[in-house]
Amino acid sequence: MAHGLEARSPFLDHEFMEFAARLPEDMKLARGKTKVALKRALRGVLPAEVLERRKMGFNVPVDRWLRNELKELSHDLLLSLRARSRGYFQPKFVEQMLREHDRGTRNWHTQIWNLMMLESWHRAFVDDGATAMVRPA
Repeated sequence: MAHGLEARSPFLDHEFMEFAARLPEDMKLARGKTKVALKRALRGVLPAEVLERRKMGFNVPVDRWLRNELKELSHDLLLSLRARSRGYFQPKFVEQMLREHDRGTRNWHTQIWNLMMLESWHRAFVDDGATAMVRPA
């Protein structure tokens, strides 16, 4: 979570957690509904449609970014001699994934993103430390 969106950190406060642990079960769960006490406490603060909606993910347009703003970075990272020499993945297949993703014939954003994170992590923590993150080789 070094660079992620995290909104739960107030709930990690040890005093808050100790308080929540002391609450009776029926204030936490009631007839299959969760977060009963939290929702009750926030009624009047948040609209009912927010309090009662289903859980939602937070999606970002990684597929579009990899075709536009992050295209050059993804190619530089994954097609570099440094990444190829590791032997972690097949360079020809990575080239094919990037090509198909760039053209929009196939959406490889999850795989490309994961490979980029692996390569970035390797450069930052295995190779020569944080200076490797400044400019892809």
